[in-house]
Amino acid sequence: MVRKLGILAAALAASAVGVAFFGPQKNDPKSEPKNVYAFKAKDIDGKERSLAEFRGKVLLIVNTASFCGYTRQYEGLEKLYREHQKAGLVVLGFPCNQFGNQEPNSEAEIKQFCSQKYDVTFPMFSKIEVNGPNAHPLYKWLKAQTKDTSEIQWNFTKFLVGRDGRVMARFPSNVAPDSRELQDAVKKALIRR
Repeated sequence: MVRKLGILAAALAASAVGVAFFGPQKNDPKSEPKNVYAFKAKDIDGKERSLAEFRGKVLLIVNTASFCGYTRQYEGLEKLYREHQKAGLVVLGFPCNQFGNQEPNSEAEIKQFCSQKYDVTFPMFSKIEVNGPNAHPLYKWLKAQTKDTSEIQWNFTKFLVGRDGRVMARFPSNVAPDSRELQDAVKKALIRR
């Protein structure tokens, strides 16, 4: 009995130390990121980048694919980026192969495709998952920030992030970069300080 109590006391002490050492637990609202700048991701060349480097910019974060009916949106995204880059817009592309195996290529192939076919100059990142248990933490956070917290439905879903690093809007795949809805939202975000 004394031995069991000793083991129990040791286990309780270890768990208390673990809580103190490892900080707030996942369900602790204090540990929830307040803005997009808390996240890091590997770029298309495999270099880890902090999204804090985009602090003060308006971000349009898009999950992309090379063999999708919406792939032509790369052209519109690049045009949008070039038109509003000086005003503070940055488009961030995150290739994803979770929808119909439409992004099976390596990062090097994706980079070459985007450059040669669509002259993409906005930042592209390494392939990630956007849904499920292996979803990138950025995408888990993005989905939780809007009224529509559902899973990403397809390639070229877009999240508009304001200069404060908070999500302003979510747009489904069929909302094209040149649509009035998206154009107006981007312009409104750029005006806001």
